[in-house]
Amino acid sequence: MEGQQATLYEINDGAAWITLNRPENRNALSAILVNELYAHLINANENSEVRSIVITGTGPAFCAGADLKSPPGQLVDGAQGVTYPEVLNTILESPKPVIAAAFAGGLGLVGAADIVVTVSDVQFSFSEVRIGVIPAVISVVCIPKLGTHHAMKLFLTGERFTGEQAVSMGFAHKAVEAEELTSMVQEEIDAIN
Repeated sequence: MEGQQATLYEINDGAAWITLNRPENRNALSAILVNELYAHLINANENSEVRSIVITGTGPAFCAGADLKSPPGQLVDGAQGVTYPEVLNTILESPKPVIAAAFAGGLGLVGAADIVVTVSDVQFSFSEVRIGVIPAVISVVCIPKLGTHHAMKLFLTGERFTGEQAVSMGFAHKAVEAEELTSMVQEEIDAIN
């Protein structure tokens, strides 16, 4: 949508909330969205008032993966865009804990986050394998959490798994009802801050 911010940024009680804000394309990782996400991560890490960072989304999906019409790393306003691996590395190396409030998709962001709270019945999958593409970039952050055993099966089949199953595989920490997601994330923030 013209004039709409691709991400929102708010600091609330020591937590920087970064919200992916492109519900019309299921918060797909476009060049603009990735640039904004990266800038917010840098700002949060440099702000002494911020003690933790939350990444979440608006609409029906946390994140639908790469935006094939405007992939990360493309030129944005005449300048070279930030790549998705740069974002994942920034999350991994963040001196402040990063919490993912995930409710469908965004497996790279989920894999890179320190703490993951998800919705119990949400459906995840490495769906790119269904079109013959391996999840190469995000495998770096997903395999350590899933373990090789689970990763091999999910990467090869694209099989769907729920938030509850993500917890049982070690990919997420807590799975809750959709209406409890924000309050459970707040509990994690309170434990950190």
